[in-house]
Amino acid sequence: MSVLVGGGTGFIGKRLTTLLTSSGYDVKVVSRMPGMNRITWHDLEANGLPRGTTAVVNVAGQNVLDPTRRWTPGFKQNVWNSRVNSTASMVKAITKAPAESPGVFVNVSGVSLYPSAGTESCEIYDEDHPGVEYDFMSRLCFAWEAAADVPQSTGWRGVRLRTGVVLGREGGMIGNIYLPFCLGLGGPVASGHQPLPWIHIEDLCAIILLALKKSDFQGAVNAVAPQIVTNAEFSKAFAKALRRPAPFRIPEPILNVMFARERAVLLTTGPRVASKRLPALGFTFKYPDINSACMEVVGRKR
Repeated sequence: MSVLVGGGTGFIGKRLTTLLTSSGYDVKVVSRMPGMNRITWHDLEANGLPRGTTAVVNVAGQNVLDPTRRWTPGFKQNVWNSRVNSTASMVKAITKAPAESPGVFVNVSGVSLYPSAGTESCEIYDEDHPGVEYDFMSRLCFAWEAAADVPQSTGWRGVRLRTGVVLGREGGMIGNIYLPFCLGLGGPVASGHQPLPWIHIEDLCAIILLALKKSDFQGAVNAVAPQIVTNAEFSKAFAKALRRPAPFRIPEPILNVMFARERAVLLTTGPRVASKRLPALGFTFKYPDINSACMEVVGRKR
């Protein structure tokens, strides 16, 4: 199988391309810059899918919580375009692909379309919940998934993975908090009681690999670990794995100033999310609990 990975040079994309290559797949990457086994987004727009492509995976997206970027209208538009427009470009290329070679399109989005514990009830949401548009992040998720809708006429199978915070040493949230926690300056965010949907990067990549292989893997699937934890529980587990204290709590008003309230909600609120489809599809987590995930992230064995 020949796989095209959008965002293959990013945090998730690098780990995914390594797994796919080691699993015998021929992998090409879509990125902003050309290179070996790469095409640019302009190339994709102009020429469509590389010949022989039988699977497309999109993990592209600007880091919303980049602490070096102010929450300006321009940055918000970049966050939106890097997700919605990249997804739409891939679907457009798929619709132009030869009808005799249908494949699978896996799009990785988020869980922000589910109501957070601070905006509605505290129930647990699985794939049966339709989601609610109530802020910028939820509207982004709905637009993201709408862009990922592959026309049935193409014959391609569509998979929409909704992921929580992806835990891995190379980047994402861990990349932002690793140093403060190492220095003993870490701690919960805001009240610490808000749910933190999460998944280890190895499990996410393994889910994507399963989605490529399994013909009945389609539609919306929550790519979240089975253990539901709060921000405080995660902070405790991560500090314990590092053998450091985590006495400092970051007040919500400070986060609202640092990130702007519209994106600070990703830190200060969260939904309780579970997946009933992953067990039905036969997926087994390597890191089902937050302690084992944090231990791996810091390079320790249990």
